[in-house]
Amino acid sequence: MESNPSSSSRTDRKTIERNRRNQMKVLYSKLNSLLPQETSRDRTSLPDQLQEATSYIKKLQVNVERMKEKKDRLMVGMERLGSAGSSSGNGSNRIDVHVTGSILQVVLVTGLDSQSMFNEILRLIHEEGAEIVNASFSVVDDNTVLHTIHAQVDQSELGHGHHKAARISERLKKFVHDADHGAF
Repeated sequence: MESNPSSSSRTDRKTIERNRRNQMKVLYSKLNSLLPQETSRDRTSLPDQLQEATSYIKKLQVNVERMKEKKDRLMVGMERLGSAGSSSGNGSNRIDVHVTGSILQVVLVTGLDSQSMFNEILRLIHEEGAEIVNASFSVVDDNTVLHTIHAQVDQSELGHGHHKAARISERLKKFVHDADHGAF
């Protein structure tokens, strides 16, 4: 007894379509897991979830552009400092800490011989209970290094996260000031 080829073909298409829908559900779920959990998405429709993801990605793109512009401004400032001859000797280390909620953005400018200061800053941030999300450095010229650190204060302390971030900021600034004045 031969099976009907059109019946088999229809079953194959149904299986392929079911697998495609299941794969799409998995992909939507993965995308959803990457978004900040601000509201319950269990009741949010799929188009709304996709719109939310699109908005979030656009917001991240704007933040990345803003950070690139800020880095470029800092690099120009470093070049000016280097040409003025003030990038070596005591007092040449600088730190700029921006606190946004429970997020810390640290920009540290040191000489090439100050790698230990970068390591100490990382240790202090970690010691205060913040999670270091990203840490990098760029060599600007023969004696200047630009370090960038992004950290996040523990979310379980949400009400106190900003205060803790501000305390960490003050501690980092004091450390760099003391290091520049021989207390390091």
